[in-house]
Amino acid sequence: MTEGAHDTWTCPADVRAQVQKLWRRGDLLRHLVTGEPAFPLQLRLKGPSSTEIANRFDAVRDWIAQLRELPAVRIEMRELAHRVVGPNALPRGLWLDGLDDALALIGKRREAGRFQDVLEMLRARQPLLEPWLIRRPLRALELADVFNRLLDVAAWVQAHPRSGIYLRQVDLPGVHTKFIEAHRGVLAEWLDLLLPSEAVDSARTGLNQFAARYGFRDKPARIRFRVLDDGLGLLPGAHRPDITLDAESFAALDIPVRRVFITENETNFLAFPSVADSLVVFGSGYGWDALAKAQWLGRCPVHYWGDIDTHGFAILDRLRGHFPHVASLLMDRATLMAHQAYWGREDAPVTHDLSRLTPEEGALFDDLRDNRIGPSLRLEQEMIGFTFVEAALRDRSG
Repeated sequence: MTEGAHDTWTCPADVRAQVQKLWRRGDLLRHLVTGEPAFPLQLRLKGPSSTEIANRFDAVRDWIAQLRELPAVRIEMRELAHRVVGPNALPRGLWLDGLDDALALIGKRREAGRFQDVLEMLRARQPLLEPWLIRRPLRALELADVFNRLLDVAAWVQAHPRSGIYLRQVDLPGVHTKFIEAHRGVLAEWLDLLLPSEAVDSARTGLNQFAARYGFRDKPARIRFRVLDDGLGLLPGAHRPDITLDAESFAALDIPVRRVFITENETNFLAFPSVADSLVVFGSGYGWDALAKAQWLGRCPVHYWGDIDTHGFAILDRLRGHFPHVASLLMDRATLMAHQAYWGREDAPVTHDLSRLTPEEGALFDDLRDNRIGPSLRLEQEMIGFTFVEAALRDRSG
């Protein structure tokens, strides 16, 4: 546009930007499925005011010429009788008469052709997935090269619901374990639409729960522990070995322990002091389902040692959902105040209420959550002095 033209007038770049936005939202591809948006489609147009027409007439003529050069855009003109420049025709509307015009304007005809192939493939093989295609047209286009193989996987799972085998055992041409794992997100969206409710474990969510959600066999959850008493010999010749078992084997253990400790810090787990007839478990954050299979833990005292922060208490609260008798260890106000020199800050503190804390724990949690002691305060468990730990364990052993 010539120098002096007003920068608020709709220029060719603005027109293309409007259509690009329709593409990025998936609207143009969605039209192939639903017919929406309807064509002809009017685009936004802002032109010169009456004063600008008089004062910048050459710029106005240049602006009109540039709009006329836009391919596939129909310009609706209006006759204007101007008191200064006389009668003239000015644009009053910009129109795209069909989808092909919109695609041509932004150079997306080839991509739309690929999407059309995907649409036909889906309608022929899995018409129940059409609502997904309407929601995720651009994602479908991204997957065009592998779309047929993904449909193969979905059809296999439909034919073998809750198969109880490993993903590695799914035997399809061109499909391997890494292919399925790399596309768990889209497959989960599809399978939720395709499978009956009884074939989906809705309690299992997230990519890491894909296998369990759809009835595949998953890698067993593992529990890591150490005995804290040389008299509890589990392996011949081993001195307090660091043992990892699958959850089922851990649940079946028959060890004469009187006390179990759980700690979230690996160094504390490895350096945990000697305690008669006891073992220590390396904690799992919020994942306690595997540990819950060990029903024998409900028959002995269990002590949980986590950080003194809102997440530490939230993890304790979650653990008590499986084992209500769990007692906290070194997660009290006295321990916190004795280690003020080591206070740190917690990222993204927990803000919801916790229903399974003792009154003392609940009061400290509230003070931490509401920043009454300090902003986002935390004391990590590895900051607690070792003599402090040994003294607390003597009190518990007594």
